[in-house]
Amino acid sequence: MILKRLLNHIHPSSSRHETSDDAEDFKLPNMASLVIMIAMNFLQQVSFFIVVSSSNKYAEYLGGTATFSGIVIGIPTAFAGLSLIPLTRYDKGMYTMSLHVSCFFAILGHIAYALAYHANFLYLILIGRCLNGVAFCMFMYCKRYCTDPRIVGIRRRTTLASWLVICQGLGMSIGPFLGGVLYEIGFSNTIFNGYTSPGWVMAGVYVGFWILVANFFEDIPQSPTTIELQSATDSTAPVVVLEETGPLNFPSASTTRSPSPVDESYRAQLSLITRSQWGVIACMCWFSMLCFFILGSWEANLPVFGGAAANLQWSPFAAGNFIALGGITCFPFLLVNLLAARRIQDRKLLALGTTLGLAGLLVFVSIIRTGKINYGSLFACWWTVALGFNLATTVTLSLLSKQLPPEWNGRTSMAIQYSNYTGRVTGAIWGGSGVSVGMLNFVGLEIAMVGIGAIMFTTLWRDLKTKTG
Repeated sequence: MILKRLLNHIHPSSSRHETSDDAEDFKLPNMASLVIMIAMNFLQQVSFFIVVSSSNKYAEYLGGTATFSGIVIGIPTAFAGLSLIPLTRYDKGMYTMSLHVSCFFAILGHIAYALAYHANFLYLILIGRCLNGVAFCMFMYCKRYCTDPRIVGIRRRTTLASWLVICQGLGMSIGPFLGGVLYEIGFSNTIFNGYTSPGWVMAGVYVGFWILVANFFEDIPQSPTTIELQSATDSTAPVVVLEETGPLNFPSASTTRSPSPVDESYRAQLSLITRSQWGVIACMCWFSMLCFFILGSWEANLPVFGGAAANLQWSPFAAGNFIALGGITCFPFLLVNLLAARRIQDRKLLALGTTLGLAGLLVFVSIIRTGKINYGSLFACWWTVALGFNLATTVTLSLLSKQLPPEWNGRTSMAIQYSNYTGRVTGAIWGGSGVSVGMLNFVGLEIAMVGIGAIMFTTLWRDLKTKTG
């Protein structure tokens, strides 16, 4: 298995003295379950991007606009964020329930998206994507799984995060390409055609994957002594009743109700977080939002911009191929990043990715100003933006998981994922509106956002240092 061989390849066999702490630093979860979680992340990326190449035409056919198609692309992440509130309340720190919920809503959402053509109902594609959004809750669970201190050592987290980014790059390539290829089916019937086929195909894929999940996924062992702090306060948490045998030696002995153990633990952990760590949390959340805002805006904008540009005049098939070509040519570099993650600090990977992405944005400004827009120049910009900001997303969660207490993994996963969702939904809407607001304004906002991140990054450079791996 490729994944297993690569993980074995980067194992620190060159270390002279491997202690029990070293073994703890390099631990990994059950391989079959890990493969299922990484495969689920890949399927969700494909689901998110498969509509990019044809959603603009689909929305126009049903009476929508380019901005509406941007909403169709980005709205699932808003519902993913909402769905995390009840799911994290009842998941007990486990993963099986979220996998089953995700598979169910993915199938339902893709079917609804496909039926919109036959029903001739514009808002049914929006409803379908909203149902898909509930399925996209697994974006957070995949990240949390790959940084869960109960099953993943501290020197494995950036490596596993790199696998998620590889799936992100593959999904960004295969999704639009598959959507463009399926568009070529044509429109001989109202059920399975160029607009609806992505929905039917992905629904079938998820049915098969759900069967694999039910048969092969093994959840992590739940320790009775471990309290996993959830992002939402559990109002049904059991109350510990102590028999009073004498005066309690607490500063607030006059209070009649003792705070719950979870509340005390949470307050104690909060008091240990320094100002510099709060700054690191804010910085990583900003970069998480920034990267997905820019990637999402470009993916939503390229079909619209390519179709409107006089010297391009792209069809959905051509736009899908263009987006896919940028993603697939990034893939070898993402593999190199996977192997380099053990030796390069997270902050340096973040700096490299952001610099590459910013260079692509600046070159795009120059070709817009000079009017030298052609396939080659636009591809160079897209490739640099895609590679740079995909690399930058590798470290946002893994860096936080190395700096904060293990009990904070659930909270940091939620914070990073909500930042991702915010970037995806606003980026997709901004991308759909890019041509109407002006392409210089479109890219200017993105450069300004990178500038804010650069100020935060340079200010906190010393505080961003963590273990490699």
